[in-house]
Amino acid sequence: MKLISNVSQEKLRGGFYTPEPIANFILKWGINGRADCDILEPSCGDGVFLEQLKKRKAPYRSLKAIEIEMEEARKASLIQLNNKEIIVGDFHQFCNNTDLRFDLVVGNPPFIRYQYFDEAQQSEAEKLFARSNLKFTRLTNAWVSFVVGATQLLKEQGKIGFVLPAEILQVSYAQQLRNFLAQQYDKINIISFEKLVFPVIQQEVVLLLCEKNGNGTHLIEHLELKDSDDLENIDITLLKSPTKQIDFKSNKWTFYFLNQEEINFLENVATNKNIPAIGDFANVEVGITTGSNNFFTVPKSVVEMFNLQDYAKPMVGRSVQVNGPIFTLEDWKQNSAVQAKAHLLVFPERTKLQKNKDAMNYIRQGEKKGINKGYKCHIRDDWFVVPSIKVSDALFIRRNGLHPRLIVNEAKAYTTDTMHRVFTKENVNMNAFVASFYNSLSFAFSEISGRSYGGGVLELMPSEVEKILLPYQNNNAGILQIVSRMVRANTNIDEILRVTNQKILAEGFGFTQHEIDLSTNIWRKLSNRRINRGKWR
Repeated sequence: MKLISNVSQEKLRGGFYTPEPIANFILKWGINGRADCDILEPSCGDGVFLEQLKKRKAPYRSLKAIEIEMEEARKASLIQLNNKEIIVGDFHQFCNNTDLRFDLVVGNPPFIRYQYFDEAQQSEAEKLFARSNLKFTRLTNAWVSFVVGATQLLKEQGKIGFVLPAEILQVSYAQQLRNFLAQQYDKINIISFEKLVFPVIQQEVVLLLCEKNGNGTHLIEHLELKDSDDLENIDITLLKSPTKQIDFKSNKWTFYFLNQEEINFLENVATNKNIPAIGDFANVEVGITTGSNNFFTVPKSVVEMFNLQDYAKPMVGRSVQVNGPIFTLEDWKQNSAVQAKAHLLVFPERTKLQKNKDAMNYIRQGEKKGINKGYKCHIRDDWFVVPSIKVSDALFIRRNGLHPRLIVNEAKAYTTDTMHRVFTKENVNMNAFVASFYNSLSFAFSEISGRSYGGGVLELMPSEVEKILLPYQNNNAGILQIVSRMVRANTNIDEILRVTNQKILAEGFGFTQHEIDLSTNIWRKLSNRRINRGKWR
């Protein structure tokens, strides 16, 4: 595995390799008693998969292993195996220039983003993507191109078994890969782990096991284990018959952590219950991108020290500064009083500002720190003039903990890109709009729409927020004050949902208790999985 984080040499060359139980299991699944496999390992490192192949004494016909690092390839070459060839080079180039086809491709591809590819690798990766009519973008990670290339090199009935980041299940840049795999393979199994497989780098991984058999079934299944040691006890036959039909309309594979009844419910509830989405009532945009929140968002003491009162606007930049579903002017005043960064500095262009000595002194301090040289600031005519200064009707927390949060912006505060700005459409009742969000169904769709990151955080981007189902009705407005009082009293979210589900889902949209329980269980299942992973960190 190669993970670019701090761009250390260890990570650039691939310092983290596959645990033996995982390599052993993937080979066991892939070979499954065959003696005539042509096997490819496209990024073999120092030979973990090769060592396991040797230990298993598994029969095969041929083995090719590719490694771009000379020293790692040398280590792999020392492993004694029959009919083995170690190729020193780039997999992308090999893939684009070979006529060979394989029964099984296995491995742990590098986790390297596009910008860390050298020019030749970028060119070869783009060719590889073009061969499958896929778009190669700057967000593309090397593991994506390895999966695409491996698929291109399979025989008509072949398998791939890869160790991949759990991002494959949910991130936007892997969406076209998910669609590609769904079309290409008849069986897909995903194995995840409750405990981190690579605790040193805090990276959640899954095993992606895909098989072509020509029957056009397009089935998928998810299996979660405690840790990689549990792989030893898996009955391989369990992976022969995945049961869930791939939904080609679904953008995320977190869907398949659910059972079939739960999947069917989510697929049909919007139509069956005529439930709209947030985007039907509002437009969601990212918050203000200042270029340097530390410079542009300040406590009251800084405003007073530099006499910046004429340029300081009320703002809220952190979820902990919001105590409920309504952010009031009093809330903002309390934040300001305790020296929270509750003030956004909105400066005019230099010609209008230069007579204000205090403001110019503050700006010069920023320049001494190099803030004017940052990318977002550097590209502006006047680096300290922040664009898109707009106050939104509501706020949506970008990164959420226990549950997602939609908030009435009663204080008319500005916000940075730590929150999204929500602008309601004409004739939408603001209180009803926000109150309608606090129910188990909307929470469940938030988990489905977003993605989980480090620390168990749920992140949603504006387009994902707009897709969340919202059982809106005007008479939900009265619920908002009830929810607000309960939240400010630190009432457990389960108690709050018992109240809101009855009003919003049961009385408003005719949900049965079983349907409400399904919504709650789906949200709990997905959020608990996300939060429990955060505890490892």
